[in-house]
Amino acid sequence: MKTKDTVKLKVLMLMHLPPPVHGAAMAGNYIQSSDYIQNEIDATIINLGTNTKLQESGKGSIKKISTFLSLLKDLVKAMNQNSFDLCYVSLTASGPGFYKDCVIISILKFYKVKILYHFHTKGVASASSSAINRGLYRYIFKNTQSILLSPYLFFDIEQYVNQDQIHYCPYGIPPISNHVLPVANASKSSKPCQLLYLSNMMEEKGVYILLEALNELKQMGLEFECHFVGGWSDITATDFKDYVKKLNLSEYVTAHGPKYGNDKHWHFNQADIFVFPTYYHYETFGIVNLEAMQYALPIVSTPEAAIPEIVIDGKTGFLVPQKNAALLAEKLEVLIQNTQLRIKMGMAGKERYQMRFTLEKFEHKIVEILKAASA
Repeated sequence: MKTKDTVKLKVLMLMHLPPPVHGAAMAGNYIQSSDYIQNEIDATIINLGTNTKLQESGKGSIKKISTFLSLLKDLVKAMNQNSFDLCYVSLTASGPGFYKDCVIISILKFYKVKILYHFHTKGVASASSSAINRGLYRYIFKNTQSILLSPYLFFDIEQYVNQDQIHYCPYGIPPISNHVLPVANASKSSKPCQLLYLSNMMEEKGVYILLEALNELKQMGLEFECHFVGGWSDITATDFKDYVKKLNLSEYVTAHGPKYGNDKHWHFNQADIFVFPTYYHYETFGIVNLEAMQYALPIVSTPEAAIPEIVIDGKTGFLVPQKNAALLAEKLEVLIQNTQLRIKMGMAGKERYQMRFTLEKFEHKIVEILKAASA
């Protein structure tokens, strides 16, 4: 008689896949594309996404309702045709996406399958101010397990779960080509220091805060250029241009829009400092910081969510309080004026990435957790 030791674990994986590109979708894509995971696990994958653009998030439409109904149909079909050892769900923490996911979880609970949630966002604690939400969370979390990206995020769900229901798995990302060397940045010391922001162009990602900090650097007489790379979101190209003009930063700032593949690599390789002053209410990990660490860039970010686990303040970069342009400018000034410190911090960050945040480590940890959760 075959056992789970000789037969692959059969897992139904309900997760987000790009587009749009965000942390949950990137993780889903890595899982779907991983030869290691797919060789270890017999996975049936259903895409939870109902929108293809970030601007559509949280907004209703006939198309999204139709997509969701089709998703439910695929889910019921999969449950009727298979006997799964485990169901892995990329659960939305709050908002309209959470209510949509509640319908999905109700179906899974009807079939009495083991459920493992993977949280890529936070917001459970803040949404629990509603009595209705508290009731839904108690129902959702009962007899389930969850994956969090970091112990820094346990606070968000601690009123509904015990520590023995929790697994921790930080993100990992694939390696870049070996020709990208951090020492190349040292040769650019004669040019204006190159600052890079790379994320969606959102106010809560700290775009305007960074511009205000750049204005202070300009008033100090420092030489620098700051490049903004990312898709337009609640900040439009016109909004950005107007704010830059208002601060008289046109000679210092360039917005490039979204960049992918070699174009994105080019921007990372040209940069001397990576800046990510996020205070986004759904921020959990700041995966873009991992990309910067691969290129041995010192990082100036915020202590939002799990970012302190990634960026070690004073060693691989600096962490500044959210929404504080003055302190952000102060730390950027330190790095702009000290090439050797930039290189030292950047190398420490690259070493930290290699030790803890590679895609291989992520893949192996996911498989380990799936097997433990199904036992």
